[in-house]
Amino acid sequence: MLSPLRSLATDAYERLLRWELSGTPNHVAVIQDGNRRYARSQGADATDGHRAGAQTTEDVLNWCDELGIEELTLYTFSTENFDRPPEQLEELFDLIEQKLREFADTDRVHDSGVCIRAIGEIDRLPERVQDAVAYAEGRTREYDQFTLNIALAYGGRAELLSAARDIATRVDADELDADAVDVDTVEQCLYEGATRDVDLIIRTGGDERTSNFLPWHANGNEAAVYFCAPYWPEFRKIDFLRAIRTYESREESWRETKTRRALALVRALENDRADVGAVRERLAERLPSDESGTLREETEFDQPAD
Repeated sequence: MLSPLRSLATDAYERLLRWELSGTPNHVAVIQDGNRRYARSQGADATDGHRAGAQTTEDVLNWCDELGIEELTLYTFSTENFDRPPEQLEELFDLIEQKLREFADTDRVHDSGVCIRAIGEIDRLPERVQDAVAYAEGRTREYDQFTLNIALAYGGRAELLSAARDIATRVDADELDADAVDVDTVEQCLYEGATRDVDLIIRTGGDERTSNFLPWHANGNEAAVYFCAPYWPEFRKIDFLRAIRTYESREESWRETKTRRALALVRALENDRADVGAVRERLAERLPSDESGTLREETEFDQPAD
């Protein structure tokens, strides 16, 4: 009896979360943590946990499609993962190879126009995994409706260090003027992959850290971050919607902060501008109701008498 009731409650809560959302991020990045701990909790092997996590990955792709999210980056294998026991690495590489080829061949990827790309030090991976990467990228290279970035042998500090070395080498060779180095220069030297800044990072498994993930694209953009307790194989659509709600709340907070700053500027300049009332009215529309009411009262009070 409890299971049907719980299912009804879950469905109702999911509908509520969908109703509360007014928009979605363009680019979501996910740290898929907890596969091995999930397996241990089930009395299973680590490989079984990774396979269960692969199913969650497919679910998240479907949710992104439903919500109109344009880019997803998955932290699938970090440079630190190379320190795992050899037998675990072989099983993980087998799974990554298998899933890359499966994704590249599935009708869903081609019907939805999904472009699959790998980011990281791909040349450190076994040749069979490199071949699978090339296969997936080649099969989907022409698509542009949705971008799926798979972070393999990836480390954020290593990426930035590599970019810095490339720039230093070009400057030393007089191929680049040091004073001309700008944001575009750095981005040209990063791993080929993410096409836009990250709006939201999600980490499952309970840890509250971003683990050296996409420091340029995420931290530089001050991306919203959502930490949650479920292991990656347990991650549900409700958790995904909660993460997006966190992003929306952060965005709304930023909009209000920027509006208040603009308002302060308007007040400082109001003696020099005749149209300050109209500007105030537009700013009031962006503030919570209590603050907008106060602002409108100030505007009425400041109007000259006829």
